[in-house]
Amino acid sequence: MKKIKKAILPVAGFGTRFLPATKAQPKEMLPLVDKPAIQYLVEEAVASGITEIIFVTGRGKMSIEDHFDHSFELEHNLVEKNKHDLLKEVRKISQLAKFSYVRQPRPLGDGQAISCAAHLVGNEPVLIIFGDCLYDSKVPSAKQIIDVYNKYGDPVIGLAEVLKVELKNFGVIDGIELKKDIYEIKKIVEKPSADEAPSNLVAVGKYIITPEIFKILGKMTYGESGEIRLADAFAIMLKKNRPIYGKKLEGKWLDTGNKLNYIKTTIALGLKNKEIGGQLRKYLKALHKEL
Repeated sequence: MKKIKKAILPVAGFGTRFLPATKAQPKEMLPLVDKPAIQYLVEEAVASGITEIIFVTGRGKMSIEDHFDHSFELEHNLVEKNKHDLLKEVRKISQLAKFSYVRQPRPLGDGQAISCAAHLVGNEPVLIIFGDCLYDSKVPSAKQIIDVYNKYGDPVIGLAEVLKVELKNFGVIDGIELKKDIYEIKKIVEKPSADEAPSNLVAVGKYIITPEIFKILGKMTYGESGEIRLADAFAIMLKKNRPIYGKKLEGKWLDTGNKLNYIKTTIALGLKNKEIGGQLRKYLKALHKEL
């Protein structure tokens, strides 16, 4: 079984939920305390054993490339001003992993975006991380699903429990629990009503996919949604009676997919920040008394 060393991060979306903030900058580059959201995901992947990061980008995403590139001018400026702590922080960004970039020419679905990077992956399994899903956990969430792949050798979907009212926003799984928090998935129902949902376990944007999934995506012209979606490729694989597993992720899910959750995540990360955490906690306590 091949070791997972590569990760694909699809970042070609328009970020329309955050307009006008995302009119001229990628949503993935919006700051969470002192780092852009995308850096948290890259650091999670690297902490999980990933050595190569492949970004699938689109128009207006050059700032992502600039962020993970070496910046001679900035580093020289920090050296001149004797800001060595900041210099260390800036330098380590470009050294996190080997970075590659490929464009998605048109927004034809998340599955099509992943297919754009197939030639950089080859005949290997790969970690997929979408940009809205951060986790605060002792074991990185990406490593949790990699560990499940290492046990079974088949695709793995990261899962979380949500409230019934939220099920309509996600792909909901129907599966058999093999052991604590590990499931063999039998069906994925896209955005069901609470009454139609087979469970309260949903896919959260972290996956391990295998070469078989790439082959399915490569043959698809469109799926049920009119786009080429990863969920449709999983559905095809399940119809072939091929196994797919799910891992209920341990830790706290920090979603950044909408404005309210983005603010909640910023606060959660701010409270953990060594520089401002104590002051932020005092401010929130004082604010609570005022409300």
